[in-house]
Amino acid sequence: MHYEYKDLASLLKVVAEPNRLKILEMLSCGEMCGCDILAHFNFTQPTLSHHMSILEKSGLVNVRKDTKWHYYSLNSNKKEGLISELTQILSKTDHCICKDSHSNC
Repeated sequence: MHYEYKDLASLLKVVAEPNRLKILEMLSCGEMCGCDILAHFNFTQPTLSHHMSILEKSGLVNVRKDTKWHYYSLNSNKKEGLISELTQILSKTDHCICKDSHSNC
């Protein structure tokens, strides 16, 4: 998976919000019901729905509806792609962007 800088920056903005980052950490343990996630925060259910909607739209989180409950899990492919892309950008490799230009890197 290869992100464009604009797409990667947008995804990082999603992750950079502290409540969403905590939610992602919680989901790293496995699927959770929205009600169980909410128990770890001091905000309302509509606020949780807002955060979960942003995480779902970004592709980082999958949602499964079971009657009246919503169950959330990490999207492994998106998560691994984000980690890989950040590692590539932040690591000195033979594919460094400055090696493709005429700069003095």
